[in-house]
Amino acid sequence: MADDTVVDIPDFRIAPDNTTVVQDLGLLGELAGSWEGDGFNLIARPDFKQKSNLFLQLNLTHEHLHLTPIGSPIPNRGFGQTDIELHGLTYLQKISDLESGSALHIEPGIWVRQPDTTYPPEKAAAGQQLIARMGNIPHGNSLVAQGTAASFKGDPVLTAPGAQYNGSVFPSFNSTPFPVPPPPATPILNAAGSSEALSAPTPPGPPGFTQYDLSITPTPPNTRTNPIPPGITQAIVNDPILVLQDVIARQKADGHSFSGTVLNISTQAQVTFFKNPNSKSADPTVTVTVPNGAGGIENILFLEGGNPVGTVGANALTALVYATFWIEKVTHPAKPTFMQLQYAQMVILDFQIFAALPKNVNIGWPHITVGTLKKSFN
Repeated sequence: MADDTVVDIPDFRIAPDNTTVVQDLGLLGELAGSWEGDGFNLIARPDFKQKSNLFLQLNLTHEHLHLTPIGSPIPNRGFGQTDIELHGLTYLQKISDLESGSALHIEPGIWVRQPDTTYPPEKAAAGQQLIARMGNIPHGNSLVAQGTAASFKGDPVLTAPGAQYNGSVFPSFNSTPFPVPPPPATPILNAAGSSEALSAPTPPGPPGFTQYDLSITPTPPNTRTNPIPPGITQAIVNDPILVLQDVIARQKADGHSFSGTVLNISTQAQVTFFKNPNSKSADPTVTVTVPNGAGGIENILFLEGGNPVGTVGANALTALVYATFWIEKVTHPAKPTFMQLQYAQMVILDFQIFAALPKNVNIGWPHITVGTLKKSFN
């Protein structure tokens, strides 16, 4: 006997009207369109040429981001429950250096909205929706980061009661490197406001990396971007999300107000942070459970460095990605309303440093990108 509760998803799928397409995207609907704006990029990377322990690259950035709704639903079929339909958008992200125009990053990918399921059981909290992002990076990385979309209240990005960054489930996007202990021990990321110089742990951890101290002249082995682009300060190096907060603070002072959607995604379900800035190894920590956080990252063999899959070597292996995106409707009592997209993304790159540390000492290097984009007519 047939089960009358089973929904038959037809093999023939054709795009419905635009209103239906956007409605099916749910809280991802306002992502559709072209966005353009500026931001900041920080990445520590291996420096084979100069034989230094790392090269710290700092860029002011210009970004183009285009998202196109996928017109028809995407059926996911299985035996565990009724077939489900996903709805999504393709995207292409291009980031260049603000001053020179040189290429920094290109990433094609897809955002999808997933319905609640029973097999496996996944259910978003009231008022939220399950989402995922799939991205491909030409360095040889592919990622799946999952999470939730929700409406935010109040001023986005700024510190609010119960949240370091209003709307974000993550308490830190700090740039300070940290030791990566062998499994099953958990890496601990540094708290917001940490300084590399003050939080460098005792041996066998990092001995302190002077590249992060902008007051020190960048000559080998202290290798980093030189000269520092105007506007990049020590405070921004410590906490790049200050770039986003400055935008919101100025807009708020000018009389603007905000409403919209916040997206929180991660390639793993839990991330552990120190509670306080400049902490040492025995200090208190907090483990954030990302709602629906899951997924993973695949790297080409070069990035594995010839070591067993998933272990750390001399090349930069991508180990973790988490991010918060704020889709903001910005309104003013006497000025036109506009759409603004802000995001902060943390990518952890694991690699051993060139300096003579014990071979079992691996370091997690934060690669942080932030941006403020406005929806454009392109």
